[in-house]
Amino acid sequence: MARFLMATICLAAVAMPGGTVQADAAAQCAPRADIIKALGDKFHESEAGRGLINPNVVLEIFVSDQGSWTVLASDTKGQSCILSVGEGWDSPTINAALPGA
Repeated sequence: MARFLMATICLAAVAMPGGTVQADAAAQCAPRADIIKALGDKFHESEAGRGLINPNVVLEIFVSDQGSWTVLASDTKGQSCILSVGEGWDSPTINAALPGA
């Protein structure tokens, strides 16, 4: 919960037009470059992976060595929205057995 609150505050600072904070939904979206800079500066997160949602939107996952993580949806116009944040990221190597192996 504290991580979500901190991410929202951080993003609100990025999304402030002329010094006023926008509504909750708008405060979770901002230009992609601004969000990525804030994730790196405040949480030391970098991109760990991405996948295509549709031809216009990419899902991106950012993680830190400390285990914090953020999921973004970024569109082709350079706008990103934070979908979720959390702690305790673990990405173990998974060895999948092939059929017949």
